[in-house]
Amino acid sequence: MNKSISRQIAEFAVNLKYEDLPEDIIYEVKRYLYDSVGCAFGSMNTHDVNTILEIYREMGGTMESTVIGFGDELPAVNTALINSLMIRALDFNDIYWKDDPSHPSDIIPAALSTAEKVDSSMKEVIVAIVLAYEFEQRLCLFAKPGVRERKWHHATLTQFVSPIVAGKILGLTVDQMVNAIGISGCHNHTIGCPTAGKLTMMKNTVDPMAVQSGVFAALMAQRGYSGTEKVFEGKEGFMDAFIGWDAKDETINPTDMEGRDGISSWTWDVDALVGNLGKDFKILECGMKAFPTEALTHTHISCALNAMINNDLVFTDIKEVKVTAFAQAYDILFDPTKYRPESRETADHSLPYCMAAAIVDKKITTDSFSDEKLNDPKIFEVIDKIKGEPSQEFEKMFPAKQPSKVVITTNNGNEYSEYLEYPKGDPREPMTMDDLENKFNSLAGDKFNENELTALKELIFDCENFTVRDFMSQLVVS
Repeated sequence: MNKSISRQIAEFAVNLKYEDLPEDIIYEVKRYLYDSVGCAFGSMNTHDVNTILEIYREMGGTMESTVIGFGDELPAVNTALINSLMIRALDFNDIYWKDDPSHPSDIIPAALSTAEKVDSSMKEVIVAIVLAYEFEQRLCLFAKPGVRERKWHHATLTQFVSPIVAGKILGLTVDQMVNAIGISGCHNHTIGCPTAGKLTMMKNTVDPMAVQSGVFAALMAQRGYSGTEKVFEGKEGFMDAFIGWDAKDETINPTDMEGRDGISSWTWDVDALVGNLGKDFKILECGMKAFPTEALTHTHISCALNAMINNDLVFTDIKEVKVTAFAQAYDILFDPTKYRPESRETADHSLPYCMAAAIVDKKITTDSFSDEKLNDPKIFEVIDKIKGEPSQEFEKMFPAKQPSKVVITTNNGNEYSEYLEYPKGDPREPMTMDDLENKFNSLAGDKFNENELTALKELIFDCENFTVRDFMSQLVVS
């Protein structure tokens, strides 16, 4: 190729301006910012957030940027990690499901923290957020099958995007941006185990760590540090290491390999990553979460709730729940460890637990994963009645659709069947502003009064008229 992949990305990122963005794209950025800030407020009492915050409080350092909610002022590289973890901690932030899954809003703090450090405007942050969604989502389409199917975590994608976002705010040149991508992309690959088997706090932390590394990489590049330009397509680069690419000739080399779902052809779609940049914007294809759970649980939960609520069932009526899922969802969500989750992180990635909680309470909220609920005998009375089966027919429909069939059999022998192809929050059934406001207020309502909640919404949807420092100062709980 005439230009390296990193250089093509860098040229687009450096040259993108606020004036280039259509009004609907700017509005969508604000919707995702509103959703993300709400998620951050909701996570303020979590153990993982407070652990990391305490470490950085003890370390101290230059007061460059603000921790959402708490108000601490710390070095930008550190607030980038903390704020990203806050958005991520409840597993309630956005989701993009294609060949790879990802949560582009994890990267928003790379823009906010860096922009506060250099006293930028929120208009510049909006542009940087567009880039976060653009390249995180494009990277989800890049590997065939996705890196997740190759047993790697999507933080492996974020390592390439976070330096772009921070670098845009820092005003890096094209050459500096290329270096930033190369620096971060050389050292931050993440294996898939944080989301496999028994989950730990690292499930929500690996991506924020990749965000932090990207901010640091951009700062290094700004000071003249060099990085590998052909970090994607070069010898022993990303594509070469992950199979399906001939680095010598820089050509696709499809290779049959054993993955999570058996033998498949491993290859790459370069055009999906760098083709038609600026023709449209990927943020419009992202989704939001109606439940604070692993995204692949959502259609199944919705089916179960529909069956329970529409037929006026109670959990004591239940004899059996049969769930038909596509293979990837079955592999992730019906792992044997998921039937006896011992942590919030495992529980919100356990379809048996999520469905049992939904059947018992006829709802799923952040409280569904409290210590009290994790020891609720009613949930565990139901959980062993939930059986899963993979469907090859459903697998062929994914990722265009996320089909689920749930059949609930009651003690009197009646069957209630529900089928859905995608959940609420999918771009085909997006969260309304009322949905978003209800979600935000449920997450932040214990920290702000009604007038303050209204003011926060107005702040976010009018953010282009603020400096980042003014904006962040208003995201502090008094």
